[in-house]
Amino acid sequence: MKNYIVTLGEIMLRLKSPESERLLQNPVLEATFGGSESNVAISLANFGVNSRFVTALPNNILGLAAIKFLKSMSVDTSLIQMQGERLGTYYLETGSGPRPSKVIYDRSNSSISQAKTEDFDWDLIFKDAKWFHISGITPALSQKSAGLSLQVIEKARDLGLKISCDLNFRKNLWNYGRTAQEIMNDIVPLIDIIIGNEEDLQNALGFELDQKIGTDELDSRKFEKLLKQVSKKFPNIEMIATTLRESYSADHNDWSALCYEKATNTTFFSIKYSLSNIIDRVGAGDAFAGGFIYGIYSNMNIQNSLEFAVAASALKHSIPGDINRVSVNEVNHLLEGEASGRVQR
Repeated sequence: MKNYIVTLGEIMLRLKSPESERLLQNPVLEATFGGSESNVAISLANFGVNSRFVTALPNNILGLAAIKFLKSMSVDTSLIQMQGERLGTYYLETGSGPRPSKVIYDRSNSSISQAKTEDFDWDLIFKDAKWFHISGITPALSQKSAGLSLQVIEKARDLGLKISCDLNFRKNLWNYGRTAQEIMNDIVPLIDIIIGNEEDLQNALGFELDQKIGTDELDSRKFEKLLKQVSKKFPNIEMIATTLRESYSADHNDWSALCYEKATNTTFFSIKYSLSNIIDRVGAGDAFAGGFIYGIYSNMNIQNSLEFAVAASALKHSIPGDINRVSVNEVNHLLEGEASGRVQR
């Protein structure tokens, strides 16, 4: 019997201006697919894990193309529901130097945002699953999506699945009358593993950090203190992993992470990567989540899981598109110290 990791969320059409051009400076836009939970599912599939992505898609050429793409990445799409009227879209302008990247969402009334719990056969979806992953983006889409997220998490918990959540705070999505803190403070008490970044724990859960968001120098010890505060408020959480991005420009970031484990009251710190000439940072957090889930799921210890996740997501910065198209061997190659970029023959 296959043991699946199931993810629930939205896959979108991604429309990007070429290279680092301004949006619509060129009449041509690059069309690909992306979305937090689908990105995680693809990362896991690339690492050899049986991954199943659950969503709702319109039964038209765009929805069918999204399924074809997911299948090409070895993700199980058999329980996706074909319903609703539209595929969500986002537009991306990639920044350079002091000019930041910009994202514009066009996902109101998308198929998954209008889906209800009863639209899916959750007993069948979770029949051969061991792990369920979701992000804070899905409950941000609509009141229906918030209800769906909470009910599915409760179902997964009743079945004894391990549950992870990437908080993924997106301020431009929380516009249906409920705040992120209202919804996520109901969801997080049901989660085993929390993943986030320097903004998520503050904006999604209401914690405060004596550290300016977006600064180019982050104090990891302040984050350690914050993670312990989160753990104290939510005793159900087994571990909390957070990425640390020190941004010097759109093209040059330092990248690292830490993880707090409640059972041992231990904080683990990763090595730091200096990333210059960044190609595409969108999806890097999803690449981290996929790598960390893979490590824990594969029975790596927490330190090794953290290092694997940071290395995998560091590689993602060199790849255009939402998707982290790397294998376990390629991640391990970087972990072994090969970061020269020399041609492999």
